[in-house]
Amino acid sequence: MSKLHTLRHIAVRTCLTAVCCVMTITTFAQEFMNVSDIQEGMTGYAKTVIHGNEIETFPVKILGVMKNQGDLILADFSCPLINKTGGIAQGMSGSPVYIDGKLVGAIAYGWGFTRSNLGMITPIGDMIKLWNVPAKEEIRPFNARESSLVPIATPLMMGGFDSLSAAWMQSKLPQYHFTPVDTASASADDTAQPLEAGSSVAAALVNGDMTMGAIGTVTYVDGDRIVAFGHPFLKKGSMNYFMHNAYIFTVVNNMSSSFKLGSIGAEVGKISQDRGAGIAGRYNYLAPGIPVVIKARDTDTGIDMTKRVKIVEDNEMTPVLAATTVYNTVNKTIDRSGGGTATLTYTIRSSNGRDKDITRHNMYYSEDNINEKSIDELYNVLDILKHNEFIDYPVLDITMSVDVTQAKKAARIIDATAAPVVVSPGDTVYFKIKLHPYHGVDEVKTMSFTVPQNQPLGNMVLEVRGGGVIPLPYLIEKQRYNLTDEILERLRHYKDFAELKKEIEGEDANNDLVIEILDQNVSMINDSNSKTKKVKIRDKEPDASNKDILKPDKHALNEDAKKDAKSSITTPYIVQGDGQITIKVVSPEKRDAYLNKNHQLNEAKAVISDEAEEVTQNADLVKQDAKGGEKKERKEETVSSADEMIRAIHLESQFE
Repeated sequence: MSKLHTLRHIAVRTCLTAVCCVMTITTFAQEFMNVSDIQEGMTGYAKTVIHGNEIETFPVKILGVMKNQGDLILADFSCPLINKTGGIAQGMSGSPVYIDGKLVGAIAYGWGFTRSNLGMITPIGDMIKLWNVPAKEEIRPFNARESSLVPIATPLMMGGFDSLSAAWMQSKLPQYHFTPVDTASASADDTAQPLEAGSSVAAALVNGDMTMGAIGTVTYVDGDRIVAFGHPFLKKGSMNYFMHNAYIFTVVNNMSSSFKLGSIGAEVGKISQDRGAGIAGRYNYLAPGIPVVIKARDTDTGIDMTKRVKIVEDNEMTPVLAATTVYNTVNKTIDRSGGGTATLTYTIRSSNGRDKDITRHNMYYSEDNINEKSIDELYNVLDILKHNEFIDYPVLDITMSVDVTQAKKAARIIDATAAPVVVSPGDTVYFKIKLHPYHGVDEVKTMSFTVPQNQPLGNMVLEVRGGGVIPLPYLIEKQRYNLTDEILERLRHYKDFAELKKEIEGEDANNDLVIEILDQNVSMINDSNSKTKKVKIRDKEPDASNKDILKPDKHALNEDAKKDAKSSITTPYIVQGDGQITIKVVSPEKRDAYLNKNHQLNEAKAVISDEAEEVTQNADLVKQDAKGGEKKERKEETVSSADEMIRAIHLESQFE
């Protein structure tokens, strides 16, 4: 028995969590052999595919029943065929075993890091119970975050994916212990083949222009129902994987465990159960899945690519699979690694109606990996939607377009002007903002900001910033209380899904130029956490003495009003930097009085401008006339004009 303790299972066998109906073997044309009838020394045969679609048989000898492993049947499969494959190979899982013409079960487990001919059989009685578990509509949705997953090293056949995309997917789903294997396609992949006991079958997560799934063997077919694998794929319970034919190229001898290398062929049905005893599904009933259309373009080379895939619907996997397919498409389109700028637009449509759809645009720049940077947002938004606390969010489809260039499409705010700077609630402030594009020529953007009708009187601080610039107070609070991003996310509450959707779609894009109200003395940092130099916004700013500073009180704007009190425009650049200006909010009467005085001041300026040249000319005459009454008269005239100028300048300073 000591050897049994060293057994390394490909998967951990557990009892089914659902209540199952008892099914007698007399229900089926194929006779079953009960575990109680299994005796040591019995011999039989098993069926599997080693190459192509041809089913082969090999001998089986029963060594005993492992009661402490849930009635798994220990068997020896020694024969030339198994010696050639390097022992029991992954992909043989589900291979049916027969004794005296009766179906015993499926080869399901073996030893790792050996070339062992020993393996274990899952009884068929346990497998056919998978047909009687509750349907997905009858149980709550499975959330992978709420359950520990089976640590299976599952060879995952990936057709059309590159190694970078596979590695990214692994990093996002470490709990599944995926082992990605790059595979080719076969000429017969588009032709649907009937399934029978011993034939190869794939449980796919992605199909279409890219494919991803695990290949195993069909154990038993009853009409349009099948059971396979003999152990879990991902043990996700009620699911909708895509059932596919599979073509086997060869068996790869691996130091840890040999595996079948195959292609994922035509879609022929759906896998609806993934539990301890194996997988189960129906032939000719296709799983819906989520159509994803990806359009990628390299603006430097003019190369573009469009890919269409279907991915499984699942809270945990959908965000990762969608992002992985986009990542792979971008990688293949630009055919390079390194930095650059990505401009992206995507729409996520919900099966629950158009009012639940999400559309976003954004720009990202990376010095070293723009490919990965281009998918972060899509992944995060999908993850939020699939795990939101308000509603179930089935995804109807996803479309995404990505344009990539090696150029750094960024611009810095270097100057801005604002007018007027004394306003009343409801008034409009106009801005001219100068941007300096990286390696480009300065550009001026015009914007306006409308003062909220309920804006309190006093000083109002307006911030002009790039969409990716983050307020410093959030980081100060985070450091003060040592809060992680995860904790901050938990503290963030929304009242309903509509508010969550508004927050997602209203989130500033990195290429937005934004004007919004800030609390006094708020400074900003950019998304790389490096301090940015403040831009002085020029114009005639009212004096902001201490007595004029507005203290927060019950009349202050609430958080929702602050979010709405914002103006933004889209630019072709990732906008960096920020600047602040204090606008004085007064009653309409005081504003009109100020504007009237300011109008008089402008008229005085015009007079001064007209007289300035004459004053200068008179001064020159004074210098030339060294004596006489003419000198005195012109000198007095010059002094009088100069005094008028001084008084006008003094008048202006009262309103600065």
